[in-house]
Amino acid sequence: MAEHQGQEPRPGASTPGGQGPTSEAPPGPTTNDAAEYEAWLARSRVMLTPIAAPSILGLFGYATATFMVASNLAGWWGDKIISPIILAPLVIFFGGVAQLAAGMWAYRARDAVATAMHGTWGAFWLAWGVMQLMVAGGLLPLDTTLTEAFGFWWIGLSLTTLFGALGALGRNLGMFLTLALLAAGSALQAAGILATTSSVITAGGWVLVASSAAAFYTAGAMMLEESFGGRVILPLGRWSLRGNLPGHRMTRPFEYAAGMPGLRAGQ
Repeated sequence: MAEHQGQEPRPGASTPGGQGPTSEAPPGPTTNDAAEYEAWLARSRVMLTPIAAPSILGLFGYATATFMVASNLAGWWGDKIISPIILAPLVIFFGGVAQLAAGMWAYRARDAVATAMHGTWGAFWLAWGVMQLMVAGGLLPLDTTLTEAFGFWWIGLSLTTLFGALGALGRNLGMFLTLALLAAGSALQAAGILATTSSVITAGGWVLVASSAAAFYTAGAMMLEESFGGRVILPLGRWSLRGNLPGHRMTRPFEYAAGMPGLRAGQ
């Protein structure tokens, strides 16, 4: 019996022209019946491509770039005009390219917080580095990063990062502390620039240094946990007590036993 026009072909039915069975997913449940949903779920298949935790790269890139720029803002070394120009190329690659790449991989890993935070701050550090190179080339004045227009950018960054910190609160305190300090440091930078108060800018630099320290710790704890087969080495401040016990296995790598790159986690 011929199928009605517009009706979806039955599973396994041939496509026009004899091209074989269709590869469409099984149709979803048509009602809210729990049994029908469970039956549909049992017929569904999800194809996974396991990847390493992108935030390990993203946090190390963020921590390194932020520490260098923030320590300069805090007055530990150099000055606030010429030193950023020297930092620009390294910040572009550490805080920009590496972190932006981590954000895109976090998107593949379905990690909304990491995607938003690494994507946002990776883009910011890329723009910051390019701006400093434009200053060095005479295309922008030396005090560009102290102008009102740049100060308002820190407001947007602070608000975005605040929501990221609230999202990270549902996972562990390490990521939350990193982002909470980052949001606070950004707010201080905005206040200091807009109010032309150098002491507030310096205080913001100190808070951003603290954020980079938290990022170093969090990234290190994540890397050690993955390197030791999912066992906790440095606690991340998870909400379960066992999740913070050194030696406790939190995750089991999804891998095959064959020692071929790509089949087994690691190299």
